[in-house]
Amino acid sequence: MSDTLPQKTTRKIDLNNLPDLLTVREVAEILRVSPLTLKRWGKRGKLPAIRINSRGDRRYKKETVLYMLGMNPQD
Repeated sequence: MSDTLPQKTTRKIDLNNLPDLLTVREVAEILRVSPLTLKRWGKRGKLPAIRINSRGDRRYKKETVLYMLGMNPQD
């Protein structure tokens, strides 16, 4: 038996072609944090989320996420 772990496949996100609103999974992948971290940041006001639909799913503004990366969204 092999002691190797299965490789996690990640897709490459093109920061130049992001939609205006990003999902929790997309933001977690871009910022390289867990979705739970995003939830905590939202509660602390560090990364505010927009709530959509009756379930209250979270979406994040592209400009806010890029700002956290130290990028100017207008560039």
